[in-house]
Amino acid sequence: MGNNRVQYDYQGARVLVTGGTSGIGAGIAAAYRAAGATVTVTGTRGSAADYDHDLSGYRYLTLDVEDPAQIDAVASAQDELDILVNNAGIALPSLGLDEWDPDTFDRAVTIHLTSGFRLARRCRDALARSTLDGGASIVGIGSMSSYFGIGIVPGYGAGKTGLLGLIRSMAVEWGRLGIRSNAVAVGLCASRMTAATVANPEWSAPTLARTPLGRLGEPTDVAGAVLFLTSAQASWITGQTLPIDGGYTVSG
Repeated sequence: MGNNRVQYDYQGARVLVTGGTSGIGAGIAAAYRAAGATVTVTGTRGSAADYDHDLSGYRYLTLDVEDPAQIDAVASAQDELDILVNNAGIALPSLGLDEWDPDTFDRAVTIHLTSGFRLARRCRDALARSTLDGGASIVGIGSMSSYFGIGIVPGYGAGKTGLLGLIRSMAVEWGRLGIRSNAVAVGLCASRMTAATVANPEWSAPTLARTPLGRLGEPTDVAGAVLFLTSAQASWITGQTLPIDGGYTVSG
Protein backbone atom coordinates (compact mmCIF):
# COMPACT_ATOMS: atom_id res chain seq x y z
CA MET A 1 0.00 0.00 0.00
CA GLY A 2 1.20 3.52 -0.77
CA ASN A 3 1.77 6.26 1.77
CA ASN A 4 -1.23 8.59 1.54
CA ARG A 5 -0.06 11.07 4.17
CA VAL A 6 -0.09 14.68 2.95
CA GLN A 7 3.08 16.71 3.41
CA TYR A 8 2.33 20.44 3.57
CA ASP A 9 4.87 23.12 2.72
CA TYR A 10 4.41 26.17 4.93
CA GLN A 11 7.93 27.47 4.42
CA GLY A 12 7.95 31.21 5.09
CA ALA A 13 4.49 31.27 6.70
CA ARG A 14 4.04 33.12 10.00
CA VAL A 15 1.70 31.31 12.41
CA LEU A 16 0.33 32.24 15.84
CA VAL A 17 -1.16 29.47 18.00
CA THR A 18 -2.62 30.54 21.33
CA GLY A 19 -2.35 27.96 24.08
CA GLY A 20 0.28 26.25 21.97
CA THR A 21 2.36 24.85 24.82
CA SER A 22 0.35 21.68 25.42
CA GLY A 23 -2.42 19.42 24.16
CA ILE A 24 -4.19 20.23 20.91
CA GLY A 25 -2.44 23.58 20.58
CA ALA A 26 0.98 21.96 20.89
CA GLY A 27 0.03 19.38 18.27
CA ILE A 28 -1.06 22.11 15.85
CA ALA A 29 2.05 24.21 16.51
CA ALA A 30 4.34 21.23 15.99
CA ALA A 31 2.65 20.35 12.69
CA TYR A 32 3.15 23.87 11.34
CA ARG A 33 6.77 23.92 12.48
CA ALA A 34 7.41 20.54 10.84
CA ALA A 35 5.94 21.98 7.63
CA GLY A 36 8.45 24.84 7.69
CA ALA A 37 6.46 27.67 9.26
CA THR A 38 7.75 30.20 11.76
CA VAL A 39 5.50 29.57 14.75
CA THR A 40 4.67 31.74 17.75
CA VAL A 41 2.97 30.03 20.68
CA THR A 42 1.43 31.60 23.75
CA GLY A 43 1.13 30.32 27.29
CA THR A 44 0.33 31.70 30.70
CA ARG A 45 3.82 31.34 32.20
CA GLY A 46 6.42 34.08 32.24
CA SER A 47 8.83 32.51 29.75
CA ALA A 48 9.43 29.39 27.68
CA ALA A 49 12.02 28.28 30.25
CA ASP A 50 9.22 27.88 32.81
CA TYR A 51 7.92 24.80 30.99
CA ASP A 52 9.24 21.29 31.53
CA HIS A 53 9.30 20.56 27.78
CA ASP A 54 11.44 22.15 25.10
CA LEU A 55 9.89 25.17 23.38
CA SER A 56 13.12 26.41 21.81
CA GLY A 57 11.78 25.87 18.29
CA TYR A 58 9.10 28.50 18.82
CA ARG A 59 8.78 32.17 19.55
CA TYR A 60 7.07 32.32 22.94
CA LEU A 61 4.77 35.08 24.22
CA THR A 62 2.99 35.23 27.56
CA LEU A 63 -0.78 35.52 27.25
CA ASP A 64 -3.58 35.44 29.78
CA VAL A 65 -6.63 35.58 27.52
CA GLU A 66 -8.65 37.18 30.32
CA ASP A 67 -6.37 40.22 30.16
CA PRO A 68 -7.25 42.55 27.25
CA ALA A 69 -3.93 44.40 27.58
CA GLN A 70 -2.00 41.17 27.11
CA ILE A 71 -4.13 40.27 24.09
CA ASP A 72 -3.37 43.65 22.55
CA ALA A 73 0.34 43.23 23.28
CA VAL A 74 0.48 39.83 21.58
CA ALA A 75 -1.34 41.23 18.56
CA SER A 76 0.99 44.23 18.40
CA ALA A 77 3.95 41.84 18.28
CA GLN A 78 2.65 40.35 15.00
CA ASP A 79 4.06 42.68 12.37
CA GLU A 80 3.64 39.88 9.85
CA LEU A 81 1.05 37.14 10.23
CA ASP A 82 -0.48 34.60 7.88
CA ILE A 83 -2.39 32.24 10.19
CA LEU A 84 -4.04 32.73 13.58
CA VAL A 85 -5.21 29.67 15.50
CA ASN A 86 -7.37 30.67 18.48
CA ASN A 87 -6.88 27.57 20.61
CA ALA A 88 -6.38 28.78 24.19
CA GLY A 89 -9.01 27.60 26.64
CA ILE A 90 -9.82 25.61 29.74
CA ALA A 91 -12.81 23.86 31.28
CA LEU A 92 -13.14 25.81 34.52
CA PRO A 93 -14.79 22.92 36.42
CA SER A 94 -11.42 21.17 36.17
CA LEU A 95 -10.20 23.92 38.53
CA GLY A 96 -13.07 23.26 40.93
CA LEU A 97 -15.15 26.20 39.66
CA ASP A 98 -18.88 26.15 38.98
CA GLU A 99 -19.84 27.59 35.58
CA TRP A 100 -23.43 28.00 36.81
CA ASP A 101 -22.10 30.79 38.99
CA PRO A 102 -22.68 33.95 36.90
CA ASP A 103 -19.17 35.31 37.44
CA THR A 104 -17.57 32.01 36.45
CA PHE A 105 -19.92 31.80 33.46
CA ASP A 106 -18.71 35.23 32.34
CA ARG A 107 -15.10 34.08 32.67
CA ALA A 108 -15.77 31.02 30.54
CA VAL A 109 -17.37 33.07 27.77
CA THR A 110 -14.51 35.57 27.88
CA ILE A 111 -11.90 32.82 27.64
CA HIS A 112 -13.56 30.89 24.81
CA LEU A 113 -15.24 33.61 22.74
CA THR A 114 -14.57 37.23 23.58
CA SER A 115 -10.79 36.89 23.85
CA GLY A 116 -10.57 35.11 20.49
CA PHE A 117 -12.58 37.86 18.85
CA ARG A 118 -10.38 40.55 20.38
CA LEU A 119 -7.19 38.87 19.21
CA ALA A 120 -8.55 38.27 15.71
CA ARG A 121 -9.69 41.88 15.43
CA ARG A 122 -6.35 43.20 16.65
CA CYS A 123 -4.50 40.91 14.19
CA ARG A 124 -6.79 41.71 11.25
CA ASP A 125 -4.53 44.26 9.58
CA ALA A 126 -1.45 42.03 9.80
CA LEU A 127 -3.44 39.14 8.33
CA ALA A 128 -4.74 41.38 5.55
CA ARG A 129 -1.14 42.03 4.47
CA SER A 130 -0.46 38.31 4.06
CA THR A 131 0.63 37.00 0.68
CA LEU A 132 0.21 33.35 1.66
CA ASP A 133 -0.98 31.16 -1.19
CA GLY A 134 -4.68 30.54 -0.52
CA GLY A 135 -5.00 33.65 1.65
CA ALA A 136 -4.61 34.39 5.33
CA SER A 137 -6.61 32.28 7.77
CA ILE A 138 -8.17 32.38 11.19
CA VAL A 139 -9.08 29.04 12.75
CA GLY A 140 -11.20 28.68 15.87
CA ILE A 141 -11.26 25.55 18.01
CA GLY A 142 -14.84 24.55 18.77
CA SER A 143 -16.12 21.45 20.53
CA MET A 144 -19.06 19.08 20.74
CA SER A 145 -20.59 21.65 23.09
CA SER A 146 -20.80 23.91 20.03
CA TYR A 147 -23.70 21.67 18.95
CA PHE A 148 -25.45 20.46 22.11
CA GLY A 149 -25.66 21.16 25.80
CA ILE A 150 -23.28 19.67 28.36
CA GLY A 151 -24.69 20.50 31.77
CA ILE A 152 -21.46 20.97 33.68
CA VAL A 153 -20.04 23.62 31.30
CA PRO A 154 -22.77 26.14 30.38
CA GLY A 155 -20.26 28.96 29.96
CA TYR A 156 -17.76 26.91 27.98
CA GLY A 157 -20.61 25.64 25.81
CA ALA A 158 -22.01 29.11 25.26
CA GLY A 159 -18.58 30.36 24.23
CA LYS A 160 -17.96 27.45 21.88
CA THR A 161 -21.43 27.82 20.36
CA GLY A 162 -20.96 31.56 19.87
CA LEU A 163 -17.63 30.84 18.20
CA LEU A 164 -19.37 29.27 15.21
CA GLY A 165 -21.43 32.41 14.67
CA LEU A 166 -18.34 34.58 15.04
CA ILE A 167 -16.50 32.49 12.46
CA ARG A 168 -19.31 33.06 9.97
CA SER A 169 -19.40 36.80 10.63
CA MET A 170 -15.64 37.19 10.22
CA ALA A 171 -15.77 35.16 7.00
CA VAL A 172 -18.42 37.49 5.57
CA GLU A 173 -16.82 40.74 6.73
CA TRP A 174 -13.14 39.98 6.13
CA GLY A 175 -13.31 37.88 2.98
CA ARG A 176 -12.81 41.06 0.97
CA LEU A 177 -9.48 41.47 2.77
CA GLY A 178 -8.33 38.01 1.71
CA ILE A 179 -8.84 36.53 5.18
CA ARG A 180 -10.58 33.19 5.48
CA SER A 181 -12.20 32.16 8.77
CA ASN A 182 -13.07 28.57 9.69
CA ALA A 183 -13.38 26.37 12.76
CA VAL A 184 -12.96 22.77 13.81
CA ALA A 185 -15.32 21.23 16.37
CA VAL A 186 -13.30 18.70 18.35
CA GLY A 187 -14.70 15.64 20.08
CA LEU A 188 -13.19 14.07 23.18
CA CYS A 189 -9.48 14.34 22.47
CA ALA A 190 -6.67 13.26 24.76
CA SER A 191 -5.02 16.36 26.22
CA ARG A 192 -4.05 17.90 29.55
CA MET A 193 -7.40 19.70 29.74
CA THR A 194 -9.40 16.49 29.25
CA ALA A 195 -7.16 14.18 31.30
CA ALA A 196 -9.63 13.87 34.18
CA THR A 197 -12.51 13.18 31.80
CA VAL A 198 -10.57 10.58 29.85
CA ALA A 199 -9.48 8.87 33.07
CA ASN A 200 -13.05 8.68 34.37
CA PRO A 201 -14.89 5.76 32.71
CA GLU A 202 -18.25 7.29 33.67
CA TRP A 203 -17.47 10.04 31.15
CA SER A 204 -15.18 8.40 28.62
CA ALA A 205 -16.94 5.04 28.22
CA PRO A 206 -20.28 6.45 26.97
CA THR A 207 -18.40 8.73 24.57
CA LEU A 208 -16.42 5.83 23.14
CA ALA A 209 -19.56 3.71 22.88
CA ARG A 210 -21.21 6.38 20.73
CA THR A 211 -18.12 7.05 18.59
CA PRO A 212 -18.25 4.98 15.37
CA LEU A 213 -14.47 4.97 14.96
CA GLY A 214 -14.15 3.60 18.50
CA ARG A 215 -11.29 5.70 19.83
CA LEU A 216 -10.53 9.05 21.38
CA GLY A 217 -8.98 11.77 19.28
CA GLU A 218 -5.34 12.79 19.34
CA PRO A 219 -3.83 16.25 18.77
CA THR A 220 -2.47 15.03 15.43
CA ASP A 221 -6.04 14.34 14.25
CA VAL A 222 -6.89 17.99 14.82
CA ALA A 223 -3.62 19.33 13.45
CA GLY A 224 -4.06 17.64 10.09
CA ALA A 225 -7.48 19.19 9.59
CA VAL A 226 -6.29 22.64 10.66
CA LEU A 227 -3.35 22.58 8.26
CA PHE A 228 -5.72 21.61 5.46
CA LEU A 229 -8.13 24.45 6.23
CA THR A 230 -5.33 27.03 6.10
CA SER A 231 -3.74 25.58 2.94
CA ALA A 232 -4.13 26.64 -0.68
CA GLN A 233 -6.17 23.46 -1.23
CA ALA A 234 -8.87 25.03 0.94
CA SER A 235 -8.68 28.48 -0.65
CA TRP A 236 -12.44 28.55 -1.43
CA ILE A 237 -13.52 27.40 2.03
CA THR A 238 -14.53 30.02 4.56
CA GLY A 239 -17.14 30.40 7.28
CA GLN A 240 -17.32 26.64 7.83
CA THR A 241 -16.99 24.34 10.83
CA LEU A 242 -15.50 20.87 10.42
CA PRO A 243 -16.35 18.32 13.14
CA ILE A 244 -13.37 16.16 14.13
CA ASP A 245 -15.01 13.65 16.40
CA GLY A 246 -14.73 10.10 15.05
CA GLY A 247 -18.37 10.33 13.97
CA TYR A 248 -19.77 11.21 17.38
CA THR A 249 -22.13 13.92 16.13
CA VAL A 250 -23.77 11.65 13.52
CA SER A 251 -24.23 8.68 15.83
CA GLY A 252 -27.40 8.08 17.83
